[in-house]
Amino acid sequence: MLKGAKVGLRARHEEDIPVLLTELYDDVVNGSRAEGSPWRPLLPGTKDPRLVGDDSNDECVRFSVVELAGGSLVGTATFWGIDPHNRSAHIGLGLLPEARGKGYGTDVVAVLCHYGFVVRGLHRLQIETLADNTAMLRSAERNGFVREGVLRSSAWVMGEFLDQVLLGLLAQEWQQDRGA
Repeated sequence: MLKGAKVGLRARHEEDIPVLLTELYDDVVNGSRAEGSPWRPLLPGTKDPRLVGDDSNDECVRFSVVELAGGSLVGTATFWGIDPHNRSAHIGLGLLPEARGKGYGTDVVAVLCHYGFVVRGLHRLQIETLADNTAMLRSAERNGFVREGVLRSSAWVMGEFLDQVLLGLLAQEWQQDRGA
């Protein structure tokens, strides 16, 4: 398990799937805002790779996020679009409703940075999030991510186009921030 100050990132367990399905993926608004495709219901027992993972996919790693204090499941984290040639990847996360606002998101981003830069030896990490997702923007910036641009009207979400913010962090910047 990868550990931060408040959370741990571990492999997805079978018992995580019904909780994530109910708390995250069955939520139409949250699902529409989190995915780059239209929301659709997932059947119980689904083998959807967003839930069960896929060990054969070298471009994506899915984690369950657990609270270190009690071990309870608090969300999911994804390390995706892994590009070994350019040594880059994208990160994302989703927290269960009761876990939001407790600083877990900032800690998840920190642990994903450690995974990307130390464990995988990457050079760049990137986040794309909706411009009104202040929690993700705050979590990213607290971990040293820099706003690199706005993708205007690039996300179709619940009947309207929304802007996305592109943030990036280089390994050298992350190491400098950790040394300060």
